[in-house]
Amino acid sequence: MGGVRLPTLTEARAPLTREITTVNEKGESETASIPAERPLTVYVDKRELVTLMTLGARPEWLVLGYLRNQRLVASVDEVESVSVDWDVGAAAVKTRDGIARIEERTSKRVVTTGCGQGSVFGGLMEELDAIELASATLTQAQLYGIVNSIRVMETTYKSAGSVHGCALFRGEEMLLFVEDVGRHNAIDTIAGWMWLQPGGMDGGDKVFYTTGRLTSEMVMKSAQMGVPIVVSRSGITQMGHEIAQQLGLCAIGRATGRHFLCYTGAERLVLEPALARR
Repeated sequence: MGGVRLPTLTEARAPLTREITTVNEKGESETASIPAERPLTVYVDKRELVTLMTLGARPEWLVLGYLRNQRLVASVDEVESVSVDWDVGAAAVKTRDGIARIEERTSKRVVTTGCGQGSVFGGLMEELDAIELASATLTQAQLYGIVNSIRVMETTYKSAGSVHGCALFRGEEMLLFVEDVGRHNAIDTIAGWMWLQPGGMDGGDKVFYTTGRLTSEMVMKSAQMGVPIVVSRSGITQMGHEIAQQLGLCAIGRATGRHFLCYTGAERLVLEPALARR
């Protein structure tokens, strides 16, 4: 990775679903799958930081992405190791030189509309002016390709429900798909994965997709990852809309079938209206 030292990671895995017995509308017993939500308490240099509720598909990537998107770690080589132990539900992060002013930087929390996480550390809003997004575009045909790729995937949502899915695309090529109990966990997992790619994956030519709504935090995290185009099956909040406008980010929502609404950054979307009538 060009001289960058990657952290040592465990490869902890946990079952994504569990089987339970239910009673259906006919009064019959029926087996159903449900998401196996579990707590993961993150310790940084032996200091308890946060507890994330997660499926635990890729917990090491989740922890790295969380540190990245909370702006607590600026580069992946600042992290020496991430060790996850599901027996105790903990992730131990060891940094190479500590995190400067960590108590001050984590003292202010902002309660969010997120699920599976619910709060972020203050100060992220002040950093928006420093973000510059690449001038990427997306065609309407590529957008439909993205929506269709998600539609045909075999997912935990289809078998068990109650989870969010997020994906990273280059054009309509899916690079990674992640599901978790909260969309914030899923985007953090993608951010961690991007950091670990050779050379550190640039987000300038990527598209981020989420099944959840585009809140202020989701828009900010996408921008922090350098991704200039976001697509959602759901809608957008007022603050998410305002931040997307401020950043020049293209936010597309209600994207199902041939329908979508481009809320901001329409100049990044190459429209092909005839495709909507097919």
